[in-house]
This record gives sequence, structure tokens and C-alpha cells, in this order.
Amino acid sequence: MLNDNNGSVAIDYEYKFVVKFEEDNNRLDKYLQNQPLLQEFSRTQIQKAIKDEQIFINHLIATKTGQKLSVHDVITIKKIITNHFDIKKIVPENIPLDIVYEDESLLAINKPTGMVVHPAPGHYQGTLVNALIYRFQDLKVSEENLRPGIVHRIDKDTSGLLIVAKNLKVQQLLSALIKEHKIERHYLALVNGIVKHDRGKIELPIARSPFNRKQMAVLEEGKAAITHFTVKERFLTNTLIECVLETGRTHQIRVHMKYFKHPITGDLQYGPKNKQDKVFGQFLHAYKLIFTHPLTGEKIELEAKLPKIFKDKLKVLREDLLEK
Repeated sequence: MLNDNNGSVAIDYEYKFVVKFEEDNNRLDKYLQNQPLLQEFSRTQIQKAIKDEQIFINHLIATKTGQKLSVHDVITIKKIITNHFDIKKIVPENIPLDIVYEDESLLAINKPTGMVVHPAPGHYQGTLVNALIYRFQDLKVSEENLRPGIVHRIDKDTSGLLIVAKNLKVQQLLSALIKEHKIERHYLALVNGIVKHDRGKIELPIARSPFNRKQMAVLEEGKAAITHFTVKERFLTNTLIECVLETGRTHQIRVHMKYFKHPITGDLQYGPKNKQDKVFGQFLHAYKLIFTHPLTGEKIELEAKLPKIFKDKLKVLREDLLEK
């Protein structure tokens, strides 16, 4: 968390609200409790978030739950934590990893679909973090660092490249590169329908859905999200595209493609519920990473092959196209 010259705090937020005329002089906790985006949280949970310094008014830490608001006040929230980790349950596990690149300070793995990147309350085993703390003694789970080694994430049912730091210093350096958009991330995505434009730029804000806590959505009050895409192949009823992320919002590619009525094929959360796709998950693969090594200054470009099921799916689609 960084302070600017005016004493305000520059933060990365999950929620953002602007006080309207009819909400003038409202209590902070009451105002937040009435926001549709926060409907799942109780007033007690919101008050705790204020006491834990997770809520900001005009980029200054909110200090009182009953603080009165004024018109045009900007309220941002880093996160509202409703569950607590039991770090004793996060134990080392000898889980095989497909390592694409490794040196003394970092590595890159090709994550399979079905693997969760880090533990969460109620899900403490079988994650990438469990595998990492087994392999590397310098990586330890603590209250200060619940995700040792983790620099960025991809969804459970998304496959592909992840950069992992071997120690806290490198984790911080790589995290800074991610935040500054200095790590180039390329994805291959198979989407439903025929994408008409050969290439494009999707620039639509994303926030957590007010109707389904597990989903994100395109919302005006969301955080800026930019996805560039290029069509690679068109099939009878699907299109293979390459996506390059300019930002890295939760479910960004999946949400943007759903908004344009081209959901990721096999995406049971944002697309049609097709039982056959439960075998694999969504056909979304983080296939390329380009970045500058934070310690050596070397330019590193990595690629991960498509999973076999993804390749087989494309083969069938190409055959169907030829038979038409």
C-alpha cells in the first residue's frame, strides 16, 4: 500500500461506489449494506471490514463505521474477508508438476485443468501451493503470505502457463511486473459461434455480479478490463481465437466473450450447460508468456503445448469443416 504526497492511499480495489445526491449524509456502514453488489455481506461483516482498514473514502482509509458520507464521495474496497484460513491445514504435498522453465529464482509450470492454484477456506489440499511448499523450503505459508510463490492465477478449469517465484523477494518483484502490465500473457480460446471480426479490442469494466457471488460481470462500476483478440481459425459453429490480456481481472476473457455472445466452449459457469464438457472444463489455455527476468534482465519467452483433449477437439472441428 503506497502513500502519495497528499497522504492518500493508492489501492487496487475490488469494489467501487460513488455517493449519489439522494445518499448524502448516509452512514458508511448503512450505505454499503444497501449496495446490490454487497448484498451477501452482513452489516457486521461490513463493519469489520471498515475496522480492518479495507475500505477507503476518496482514497483515504475509512476510520469509523458511522462516518457520514457526502455527495460524490468515492468509496473503494480492497476485499471483504468473511472466512479465515486455518494455515495448519495447508500442508506440503508431492504433486507432480509440468515444469516448462526453471532457474534459481523462479519457474514456470504448465498447469492442468482441474488444479486449483492456491488454498481457500474449505479447500486446503491438492493445490499448486501445496505442491510448491513441498518442493521449495524457502516457500512457507504464513498469515502474511497465504500464497507463497504465487504471482498470478488462472482459473481451476483453465490450463496453461503460470510463473512461480521461489522466494518472497522474487515474488514481490514479479508481482510488481504483473501490476505494471509488464508480463505479456497470451491465451488460446475456443469460443461458441463464429466471430465475425478478424481482430479487436474489448474494453469493458468488470465487477463481481450482484446476482451471483461466484461470477463476474460487465458492470459500469467495475474495474477497467482490456482484452485484445485475433481470430486464428473459424469452424462450423466455433472459432479459435488468441487473446492477449492488457489487464488481468478475474475471469476476464470468459466474461468479455460471454458479453459478446461468444462464451468459451465448455465454460459451464458462463456458457451453455453441456454435460460432455464436464470432462475437460473450458477450452481456454494460457499458452505464451513474455517477460523480463526481474534479476538477470534477460527476456524470457515461454510456450506451453495445448492439452491433448484441446488438440483432439480442434482436430474434430477441422474434420467436420472439411466434410461439409
